[in-house]
Amino acid sequence: MRPHIICHMGTSIDGRLHPSRFTAAAEGISREVLRSHYERIHDNFGADGWIIGRVTMNEMAKGTARPVANAPKLPRAAHLGNRNGRKLAIGIDPSGRVHFGKDNVGGDHAVAVLGERVSDAHLAELREDGASYVFAGAKGDDLPHAMEQLAALFGAKTLLLEGGGGINGAFLKHRLIDEFSTLIQPAVDGVAGSQCIVDYHGPEGDRPGAGQALRLTHCETLEGGMVWLRHKVERAPG
Repeated sequence: MRPHIICHMGTSIDGRLHPSRFTAAAEGISREVLRSHYERIHDNFGADGWIIGRVTMNEMAKGTARPVANAPKLPRAAHLGNRNGRKLAIGIDPSGRVHFGKDNVGGDHAVAVLGERVSDAHLAELREDGASYVFAGAKGDDLPHAMEQLAALFGAKTLLLEGGGGINGAFLKHRLIDEFSTLIQPAVDGVAGSQCIVDYHGPEGDRPGAGQALRLTHCETLEGGMVWLRHKVERAPG
């Protein structure tokens, strides 16, 4: 068994992810009100934790590398740090490049999803930080196995997948997304080639959403003109 996974994202009307490039809010609309919707809905889900990719997690963790001298040889098996009942801050980090420096990110317990080829020194660093880690196969791309471990070891029943687009694409490819929660801001980006909600990196012609269909379950206009959509992911007919 794995957790129920909700891809919870905020976007411009053209599906882009970087608010710094969005057009300004219309006269009389508060940017702060628009920003607040995302975190409010995030909290209301009552999930056991959230998942992001390496780049975003590095920006949030703000730790620095601390080489561990003479690191012992460690087994490539899951390690549970000092959770203490907190929600999970899960970073997909196959190569072991995120440095936490502590056992939490924003108060939520730090968990790294790694590839088995990471160095013993990095594992020792995570242990010293009090962080937890699980493995997703040799290359760190066996996401189904990693999600099963999060359920079995941490009791995670519901997790929020909060991108970038590359991580969201990988989860879609593995059929790990059960629901999309999308907040569409009344703004446009318009920059060609910029990352969108799902930005799958795979072989040319590959279709990560093949065999899956979306069913609209909720549509709501929020204060300031933001639109909240929820879609259930179903196996496509045929």
